Amino acid sequence: MSSFRRLEELDVRGKAVLVREDLNVPLSDGKILDFGRIDAALPTLRWLHEKGARTIILSHLGRPEGKPDSRFSLRPVAQALSDRLGVRVAFADDSVGAVADRAAAELRDGGVLLLENLRFHAEEERDDEEFARRLARLGDYYVDDAFATAHRAHASTDALARLLPNAAGLLMEAELSALSRLVEHPAKPFVCAIGGAKIKDKIGILQHLMALVDAFCVGGGMANTLLAASGVNVGRSLRDDDLEPARRILAESKERGVALQLPRDAVVAPALDAESKAHVVAIADVDDEMILDIGPATAQAYAATIARAETIVFNGPMGVYEKPGYRRGTEIVGEAIAKATAAGATSVVGGGDAAAAAHLLGFAAGVTHVSTGGGATLEFLEGKTLPGVAALER
Repeated sequence: MSSFRRLEELDVRGKAVLVREDLNVPLSDGKILDFGRIDAALPTLRWLHEKGARTIILSHLGRPEGKPDSRFSLRPVAQALSDRLGVRVAFADDSVGAVADRAAAELRDGGVLLLENLRFHAEEERDDEEFARRLARLGDYYVDDAFATAHRAHASTDALARLLPNAAGLLMEAELSALSRLVEHPAKPFVCAIGGAKIKDKIGILQHLMALVDAFCVGGGMANTLLAASGVNVGRSLRDDDLEPARRILAESKERGVALQLPRDAVVAPALDAESKAHVVAIADVDDEMILDIGPATAQAYAATIARAETIVFNGPMGVYEKPGYRRGTEIVGEAIAKATAAGATSVVGGGDAAAAAHLLGFAAGVTHVSTGGGATLEFLEGKTLPGVAALER
């Protein structure tokens, strides 16, 4: 695990603390559709408020392409933060310059201020040091609590961290602690339930975890590609056109003695929207239909493997879980992970689709940790250095 200063090590009373949060929430007509990222930020913000810090929150929202755009204003987020934090959160119409300077100067001990979208300035995504210096002038300390942006070398996640005494926020610390347990001496047996659309999107994770895990339970388009690379007909199912990466994964798993479990049966239908015609077939009998979920025999086999695990990572759904007719495989795998966790296993849900499936299907509450990271989580599990984490290292 990276060596970084913890939030509790900072003496923040009466000090201005710049906090990078990921408040990139979905909006529709100014209304917030999902409060998950706001709620994830609350522990750090509440701790700073209670310790008497003058908290100045930095975030981005959407893709405004380096110029002000009212569609991507963080103003609605300020009100949501006020409501959920139970503290008035002031709002500044810019992140740098006279407006931000004045708002920061008016802040009192225990006060909270949210600055406008960092990406209204093109310098943010360019990791511009002068822009970072303009931000740094507002604070005494820098706290990075935005693990979901840690894979981006932006001014507020990289350059700024090097200009002020810094620390990891409570969410950042929790993410790094949970994910590090997966890649640094994980308890055995270690099982990875992995799905998603394409092998090429996750080949880095497969290769990096191959040296750590005892078994993969594979679903989704990834499984279709591996089956096709094994010579199995997958009909009109989603799969990669290039089978060579899948062949390399199959060869490496055999060489390392890692169990790469693939579906033995599947839920198929003539088309994605033909749920009424969905039925279960053996993998050898797919014919010309589409595989849209793992079948019941496969789900039970995966659940049995998971039941024996001491460390589990869930990194993608087993099928098209958004549709009721194709979600049972992911439900069974999720239930098995929750049951194994209750029995003492460490379990982490990592990746945007994986987290969405866990929340929708109700097993998120039963696992050890649900990562907020999305792309950052995937890159961490691939063994890549995350700029936002590297900037915090002592």
